[in-house]
Amino acid sequence: MTSSTTSAAPANPYLVLGAAIVLPASGHVILGVPVRGLQFLFFLIILAWVTAKIAPADASFIGRHAGGFLIYALSILDAYKLARIPHAQWLHSTRRDGDDAQSGIEPHT
Repeated sequence: MTSSTTSAAPANPYLVLGAAIVLPASGHVILGVPVRGLQFLFFLIILAWVTAKIAPADASFIGRHAGGFLIYALSILDAYKLARIPHAQWLHSTRRDGDDAQSGIEPHT
């Protein structure tokens, strides 16, 4: 008798990506790591403030807050990566267990 341990599907990486783009740290909250999201928010605010203080007066808004935008971009990539890896592992394990998951990846024959 074989017991197949099927776990619930992890969060969709594209949903996490969209949430992280719309609202910083929301992708991390969806993934269940809100402290990591808060850390990104903290550094986003701090670096935006620091670059606003040291940037020249004639710099654009994005130029004055470049540090914050850098952390914002890194948080988007981090949230997507944290969602993508478990989702790919889950797809692989369900395919290996014989479930008919539509991953689009066929095994070599």
